[in-house]
Amino acid sequence: MIEVRNLAFTYRSRPVLRDVSFVVSPGEVVSIVGANGAGKTTLLNVLATLAVPDSGQILLDGQDALARPLRYSRQVGYLPESPAFYDDMTVKDYLRYRANLKGEPAKRVRRRVSEAAEICRVADCLGVPLKRLSLGVRKRVALADAILLRPRVLLLDDFLAGLDTGMRRAAGDLLSNAAAFSSVIVTGHELDDLARWTTRFLVLRNGLVSSVETAGLEASALRARLDAALEGGAR
Repeated sequence: MIEVRNLAFTYRSRPVLRDVSFVVSPGEVVSIVGANGAGKTTLLNVLATLAVPDSGQILLDGQDALARPLRYSRQVGYLPESPAFYDDMTVKDYLRYRANLKGEPAKRVRRRVSEAAEICRVADCLGVPLKRLSLGVRKRVALADAILLRPRVLLLDDFLAGLDTGMRRAAGDLLSNAAAFSSVIVTGHELDDLARWTTRFLVLRNGLVSSVETAGLEASALRARLDAALEGGAR
């Protein structure tokens, strides 16, 4: 379980995150939504220890993540909005390289790559150079990279961006598989797609978050609540 307590972050004298608190349990897929510039990517960067908060805590199973950032970072998988690839590498070579870079012992790299490729449905293109893959398959490879070490926390920034309708729907199955071993946190704008497999929404507005539960809500009622929260009608 990852718990965020009273997180604050300022960029160039502008408060981006103010007193952000929430909990994501194992098996949950939680979506963070908000307007452009609301701080969604900043929040994920802080959770991935790529940015240092002004104040607040990140707890993983009750342990202070920021007190031991290297140990914590090995338990976090992060997929940025625009992942960097080495296009001349094959999928297998790229995933092996990434596993080695993350410090995985050599004797376990082959198994890690095989497991991640199966979960993300790229096992049939391990020998294909990255430059020959479609955007949708590249996203699946990037997700395989993020889950290589079976992270306790999986952070996905705008994972659905650029995908067509069919690929966005298929993404839900991939994340459901990943949630078997991770607390999954996703950002995005595709509310209708996110609602299909999100267990809870967190709406980020003016540096604060409000929770919108999905359980028991019809699609139209959920959309109305999300729109109200995004416009400031809910806290």
